[in-house]
Amino acid sequence: MKNSRKPKLKNLYYKLINSRIFSPIRKLWELFLSRMKKSIRFELVVVFGVCFMIAFITFGFSNSMFSDIVRETYMDYEESVSNIYYRADDLVRNINLSKVSSKDTDKIKSMIKNSFVRRSDDKVLITDLDGNIIVKTDNASETRIDIYTMVKNSMDSKNSLSSGNAGKKVDGIYPVSFTDTKAYMIISSIPTAQIMERTYVGKKSFLSILVALISFVLSFIIITNNKMKYIQEISRGLKEISRGNLSYRIDKKGEDELGILSGNINFMAQEIQTKIENERKAEKTKNELITNVSHDLRTPLTSIMGYIGLVKDGKYKDEKELKEYLEIAFSKSERLKILIDDLFEYTKLTNAEAQLQLQRVNLNEFLEQLIEELRADYEDNQLTLKKNFLQEKIMVKVDTNKMLRVFENLFTNAIKYSHKPGTVEVYLEKFSETVVFSINNRGDNLSKEELTKIFERFYRADEARNSTISGSGLGLAITKNIVELHGGKVWANCEDNLITFYVQLPLLKEKLEDEANFWN
Repeated sequence: MKNSRKPKLKNLYYKLINSRIFSPIRKLWELFLSRMKKSIRFELVVVFGVCFMIAFITFGFSNSMFSDIVRETYMDYEESVSNIYYRADDLVRNINLSKVSSKDTDKIKSMIKNSFVRRSDDKVLITDLDGNIIVKTDNASETRIDIYTMVKNSMDSKNSLSSGNAGKKVDGIYPVSFTDTKAYMIISSIPTAQIMERTYVGKKSFLSILVALISFVLSFIIITNNKMKYIQEISRGLKEISRGNLSYRIDKKGEDELGILSGNINFMAQEIQTKIENERKAEKTKNELITNVSHDLRTPLTSIMGYIGLVKDGKYKDEKELKEYLEIAFSKSERLKILIDDLFEYTKLTNAEAQLQLQRVNLNEFLEQLIEELRADYEDNQLTLKKNFLQEKIMVKVDTNKMLRVFENLFTNAIKYSHKPGTVEVYLEKFSETVVFSINNRGDNLSKEELTKIFERFYRADEARNSTISGSGLGLAITKNIVELHGGKVWANCEDNLITFYVQLPLLKEKLEDEANFWN
């Protein structure tokens, strides 16, 4: 039975929370929590408020414990004076309601005795409008009253009581109505004192103020302890990063300014670490490049110098041998020029400021024109070139000169490394966002490790720099850089000696391009 009631109570709780009455309160509470999470300034204001309330409550308790309690006795006339006026009002009301004649003195005296007279000093006089006494109590000796003086004395009596001169005689004058005339009733009585006692806190104890101050400081330290520890953690993290440990990361806690600060410090450390790693990588690359270039330049240059030295020293048999030496030197010079040109091109492409001259190109026509120009070279190398292209136009936005270098490198690479005689196949496929060019040929099998390194500069799968296959070793590295500058990617695959190179480029959608030109 209890378990069945729990879901009902829970549903009732959620209904109350989401009702119109509690909805504003819930929203304010959520806003309060959000501000607490995201603003350390707001959080500090709340903490100060909480600490102040704790200090205020502590002061109240400690003040009652440590302050001097004063008990004082005094004479109180207020209750007696109030009683005198109350009896006088009661007497006036009885006379007015009884409709008695001014000549019925016995009845009037009886009413005075019953309503007012309590002690021997209680005196009542009833006069006509001129001050002549109609009725009086036995303790009254007056025969005539000056009404105006009596009114003044009555006012002075009230003023003296209000100013604190209690214990003096109380006088009062009231108008009354008889059946036969109107009159004045004058009362006179001396109030009696009551001994009263009152208790109050004397001077506030300095000790209670000190306790309140200590409670404020302690509560502030306890509440803000986690934040202080986090600030110290950030400080230690900054110190560690400043010592060169750029892999150190500060834990991000919360969404306030300290959390944002720790995130920014981590981002700064990551950026500095990345820049340093890039600089080290660039330095290593530069050293490797210098080493490789020195090796690749020295080999043909040594040959050139050797053959020219033979010619200069006349160490040749006849004109035929002289011509042979010069042709070898010229061939080596051409190879040296190709290497220098490729090196210059690679350096430009790896520069961050490399610029592309983009223009819209029909990739089908672009590749078909290049294939026709290279067909003779393929036939000379006993290779058959087959193309598998779509008939529709495939538009891309490329730098034609640089992209021509990409496809020339891939076609030339297929000629160099194909088994001869053989067939080279070219494909052009269109997808929703990209276009993929691929070229495959039969050649020496390449391992996965070789495929990952094939686009590195100066790398050759046969690892023979003195190979009879000409080239700078920078062709595929240049290809990769150019494609990546165009927002594409290039990769290679090898299965059963079938080597395939892929080039993926962003597809230029004609409709979107036409609409952009229209609005521009």
